[in-house]
Amino acid sequence: MFQLPKVEKLSPKSEPKNFFIWGSPMTGKSYFSSFFPNPLILNTDGNSKQGTAPSIQLRNIRNENGGLKQSVIKQLDDIVIALQVENPKRPENQRFKTIVIDVIDDVCIQIEQAICIDAGVQALSDIPYGKGYAMFNTALQQFVMDLKALPLNVIYISRELAITDENTGVTTYEPSLKTKYYNIVNGNCDVVIRTKKIGDGQNASYFREVKALRTMYDPANITNHRILQLLESCRGMFKREDLEKLQAKNKENK
Repeated sequence: MFQLPKVEKLSPKSEPKNFFIWGSPMTGKSYFSSFFPNPLILNTDGNSKQGTAPSIQLRNIRNENGGLKQSVIKQLDDIVIALQVENPKRPENQRFKTIVIDVIDDVCIQIEQAICIDAGVQALSDIPYGKGYAMFNTALQQFVMDLKALPLNVIYISRELAITDENTGVTTYEPSLKTKYYNIVNGNCDVVIRTKKIGDGQNASYFREVKALRTMYDPANITNHRILQLLESCRGMFKREDLEKLQAKNKENK
């Protein structure tokens, strides 16, 4: 018989595993992500050969009749299954520990495209009774939930959209991922980080700032030292006093 847990107050040690990173082109989004432990890049923009981490190119491939020879929806499903089944069986040094979706904007477009090609229509709205939108939401939500269930770090990368108010001239910045898609993805993320660049060429400086947190994270709870170092480089990730406590504790242990 199923047994319910005891009624008691728990003291969880929160540790972020799912990240959403956005910024304008060439501000270090992919570069920053590549330093996470054993990353596998799910690439959409064709620059996978320029990176140092193993990658898989996501794409829809048509056959000679214009139909789908390879659907990105099936490709994503196959990747998740391999990460669930094959990855844990590998030697420790050959296991992927981080999945990077670069970029999630394109993945959403590819999912839409796959559904439209398969249905023989131009847009999701052409599929009767809202079935096209329902199929898209199911595919995206399933992909996000499947990744979240894996014992891995997950990083979603998005581009930046600049919006200037015509009345005030004030420019604001936000992820380029459509709001309805962003809500699905970000609702399953722990940390939202924006990347920025100041200056040009080799004189440029790169910055990262935390825009949103699921909870107030304590650096002492970050079990992987490399991830701790990466998050320490993001302004607003930790309280200064928590970092000072951790530094003092590390000195005592030396």
